Amino acid sequence: MTVSVKVFFAMVLLSKLGATNADAQPTLKMGYSGAGVAQSLNNTIEKAGLWQKHNVDVKAIYFNSGALTAQAFVGGDIDLTDSDTPAMLNLKAAGVLDVRIIAGWMNRITLGFIARKPIKSPAELKGKRIAISRFGSSSDFITRMLLRYWKLNPEKDVAIIQSGGNDAIRIAALTAGHIDGALIGAYYLAQILETGCCINLADLEDLPIEYARFGTIVPVAALRAKRDIFRKYLEALTEGIHVFKTRPELPISILKGQGLKDAEASYKRIAKVLVEFPVPDEKAVQTTLDFIGTPKAKQALAKDYIDNTLLQDIKRSGFIERLYGR
Repeated sequence: MTVSVKVFFAMVLLSKLGATNADAQPTLKMGYSGAGVAQSLNNTIEKAGLWQKHNVDVKAIYFNSGALTAQAFVGGDIDLTDSDTPAMLNLKAAGVLDVRIIAGWMNRITLGFIARKPIKSPAELKGKRIAISRFGSSSDFITRMLLRYWKLNPEKDVAIIQSGGNDAIRIAALTAGHIDGALIGAYYLAQILETGCCINLADLEDLPIEYARFGTIVPVAALRAKRDIFRKYLEALTEGIHVFKTRPELPISILKGQGLKDAEASYKRIAKVLVEFPVPDEKAVQTTLDFIGTPKAKQALAKDYIDNTLLQDIKRSGFIERLYGR
């Protein structure tokens, strides 16, 4: 083979490699915990092909608690998380990692607080065993917040214990009588109530609490380095919310695939509280910070934890109006 022919083939190979690299989708590693609302929305985005449409490859990585997700966040093992907002914001409050919430797509708490019979009221929880997944997790923060809302002292009036894992573990512990109360995701309320062991003391979404339950949190350093990629992610997320709200057959089929008997009812509960344009709500973020309970978090101001510039750029582009046909 002559030198000129070798050079020709080398140039062809390099051009193909260059095209491949140019066409490759940028990757974001997204940590999440729990198997409820966040997973259903992400599955909807995945099934609708929206990550690919917006040219971003999102690798979802499951952690069995927000505390473990936070550890991965600090270690640089993930680029963002959409779950356990309080645990992630607490990283900044504690001075561990500078983060911002760049989207907030649910400001209600879609959980029920389940108590074993014969408990009939919050006051009867005194002296009882309340389960969370892990200390420092979302279930920990929300349980303590709810107890304070009910005028109970989470440090003195109840015994808070770690059960680990997800709703299935807490449901098993409740039905077996190992614990007296726990938060259970909306998708699984019917399952445990059918056993007859327990009652639902409260649907938290009906309580007058604005709370940043789910949102996209990113380290400030990553936001600066990957701003264009995060914009693609937010475009796909926003369109995914639109699909969830306007094409119910898709998320309902996903919920049925998860074995939920009341998939349609569960879908309606979630679709109702999904934020159409997910700019972080300052009041909801402030509530989250206030109820973390640490002195530094109580002194924090929500505005210092929010960066809505990417979503505002997306809105100015007309993207939201085109989605909803306005």
